[in-house]
Amino acid sequence: MALALGPNAGMVFVFAVILAALVLFATEAVPVDVTALGVMVALLLVQPLTEQLATLGLLADPVYVLAPPGADGEALAAGLSGFASTATITVLAMFILSAGVRKTGVIQLLGAKIATYTGDSESRQLGATIGLVSPISGFINNTAAVAILLPMVTDLANKGDTSPSKLLLPLSYASMFGGTLTLIGTSTNILASQITARLGRELGNPELTAFSMFEFTSLGIVVMVVGTAYLLTVGRWLTPARIPAAGDLTEAFRMADYLTEVVVREDSPIVGSTVREAIESSEFDVDVVQLIRGDRVFLEGIGDRQVRAGDVFAIRTDRDTLVEVMDADGLDLLPEVDVTETELEAADTGSNLVEIVVAPGSELVGETLASTNFRQRYDMTVLALRRGEALIRSRMDRTTLRVGDTLLVQGPTESVDRLQNNPNVIVAQEVERPDYRRSRIPVAVGIVAAVVALAALTPVHIAVAALGGALAMVLTGCLKATEMYDAVQWDVIVLLAGVIPLGIALEVTGGATLLADLIVAVAPSLPPIIVLGLLYVVTALLTNVISNNASVVLMIPVAVEAAIQLGANAFSFVLAVTFAASTAFMTPVGYQTNLFVYGPGGYRFTDYLRVGGPLQALFAVVTTIGIAAIWGL
Repeated sequence: MALALGPNAGMVFVFAVILAALVLFATEAVPVDVTALGVMVALLLVQPLTEQLATLGLLADPVYVLAPPGADGEALAAGLSGFASTATITVLAMFILSAGVRKTGVIQLLGAKIATYTGDSESRQLGATIGLVSPISGFINNTAAVAILLPMVTDLANKGDTSPSKLLLPLSYASMFGGTLTLIGTSTNILASQITARLGRELGNPELTAFSMFEFTSLGIVVMVVGTAYLLTVGRWLTPARIPAAGDLTEAFRMADYLTEVVVREDSPIVGSTVREAIESSEFDVDVVQLIRGDRVFLEGIGDRQVRAGDVFAIRTDRDTLVEVMDADGLDLLPEVDVTETELEAADTGSNLVEIVVAPGSELVGETLASTNFRQRYDMTVLALRRGEALIRSRMDRTTLRVGDTLLVQGPTESVDRLQNNPNVIVAQEVERPDYRRSRIPVAVGIVAAVVALAALTPVHIAVAALGGALAMVLTGCLKATEMYDAVQWDVIVLLAGVIPLGIALEVTGGATLLADLIVAVAPSLPPIIVLGLLYVVTALLTNVISNNASVVLMIPVAVEAAIQLGANAFSFVLAVTFAASTAFMTPVGYQTNLFVYGPGGYRFTDYLRVGGPLQALFAVVTTIGIAAIWGL
């Protein structure tokens, strides 16, 4: 007997996929791009598999989620449409454009100019940080803007004796509301524009069109002004100083009990063996940071050097392990020695002690220091790991790394230089870089301006303009051809491609209509502006626990259906969802820029709720009223 699933089987399946995706997005049990790819595969497989089961007599009817029965080619095209989406292509090109600007060093130059005026005034530092990142985020990807400015802001704080925590969270927040200034400020805007245009075509609704370059700039300016005022006043008071201002990184990571110096005794059993044989390959949790022999300090190739009596090792370990190592290897503790940043930078070959932040899409995410063979791979020693306010200074090789983890690393100058060009990490201090292409600054800025002008003033589509700009960055030497591929955050591209079909399935199966019915039923007697605000709040809460791109994919079809049922302006409802999806202030996982600053700022999870909650509520009111005033309901 064939199993009958009922006429709404497709809708039930889609809601099950959405529920599973929400759980995986929120918990990050697997990377978000893998979840998105799984969503796409599930939607593509359900129809052919259930058709086969129906043929065998095990199901009464197949389940259709991407296209109605008889439209096999349409279902396949819809399932794979995310890879051909103008939104996906545009975001990919914008990553390349942002990299071209970054490689010129123009933003670092702006930061250096600003730093000369801020001094040790926290107010001026905060104002400069917000005033720089907000407008920049309107024209290059806001995630890239934070990655570029994070080292400058950290140094600005430390030089001005200000806690970096007081500036880094505002940096993230300002980049988010700065991204609402233009179409290209964030991938959320670009994706929302593409979905809106598709819905307009399918529904024959002339109100629903793709966004122009400056479609919502007027509201974006209002949001930016209100957000800036909040961060300079109430937000400044609420933002905690989790990390003390410190010029010495060993103090910032509280390494006093984990860094020390020992000397090799005459009768030590390790004399004559190499450092690697004697200590590094032992069962003890210990790292040799420096070898001091007479007046010379060695940093590179320590492992291959033979141990001599009288050698002094600067080592990282905890106190209990130190006692065991000294007993086993014949070492004596040097009394009254403080191993500071100055001492660790004293090697003959030159060395640097820096913080690095694990970047989104990094190969390090989900791995451990041991599994990545970090020390050999990067020629750097990890001294400590900070995750939010938590500090890990022992057994770090067993810790699974996450986006936003901050590592205190030490190594040769050449290794630090290589890290500057490594897409897996962000170096959190300004380090002089000789590879900036300063002569290309006018060219890179001109290319971005041309892309904006083409998309805003001519019929050229933003995807075409952005691709042309990406090509120009390479042809003019702002970006090398090999750097172009490293510039793209492929996890974001796969995420977009994977979740776009989910929105289509929600519409095809009637799921969007059902959710809209529920929203309208909850507030049958409320005016449209209240329902508009409700949609903003629901989207904002959703985007704080899952991807902002997933939020617009799920909520824009619902917003359009709700507007149609209320007889309201559908475009206004779309804008409410778009703006809400770009304001994930209340959790560190809601937006990539929040994760960027989580470790370097030493924040607690609750800090985002304390500082971001009032800002989220303020924006809900301001954005709702602003949309009603500018576009009407």
